[in-house]
Amino acid sequence: MKKIITTIALLVVVISSAQGQFEQGMGKAFQLWGEGKTTEASDLFERIAAAEKTSWLPNYYVALVNTTTSFGTQDKNIVNALLNKAQNALDVELIKNQNNAELYVMQAMIYTAWVVADPMTNGMVYSGKAMEMYDKAVALSPTNPRAVFGKADFQFQGAKWTGVDTKPLCKEIDKSIELFATFKPETPFSPKWGLDRALETQKSCK
Repeated sequence: MKKIITTIALLVVVISSAQGQFEQGMGKAFQLWGEGKTTEASDLFERIAAAEKTSWLPNYYVALVNTTTSFGTQDKNIVNALLNKAQNALDVELIKNQNNAELYVMQAMIYTAWVVADPMTNGMVYSGKAMEMYDKAVALSPTNPRAVFGKADFQFQGAKWTGVDTKPLCKEIDKSIELFATFKPETPFSPKWGLDRALETQKSCK
């Protein structure tokens, strides 16, 4: 009996230690990202993903860090490298789980980044794919603010070329802002970004 209790106690310590390391690592990666050290943050998220295979979040943030970084550069070689890294990380999680709306929002963002990098070449290739991903995300999680906003914003930003009526899209953006107010992330590290972008786009509506 004593051996069993000791074994359970050791397991609890190991599990607690692992959780502690995961949380510490994630916190450090977010700190690096906040300091603008995107390469270091991405590398740390990658190391956490390699060690913690049960959580989709580290690879998700590898994808998010590299995709958002790509929007800030005009160098096509750098954009290609960043988006390929983002896609590779996201693919790992999409293979494991096809029912996670956040992963589809992330995929739509990667496609959007390809469009932004070279609209003439990539617009026709990736625009439809991005919408397909947003449709999947909204179908899986109709109250996910990033899914609702992302879909509306993608169409809103393209309205100048497509001529789509923006009034219904602005209503969806308003709806997403309401959803941001009530959305509860599952864990401290679950995605909660997007409200600032939604508020910015809402100003354009008015």
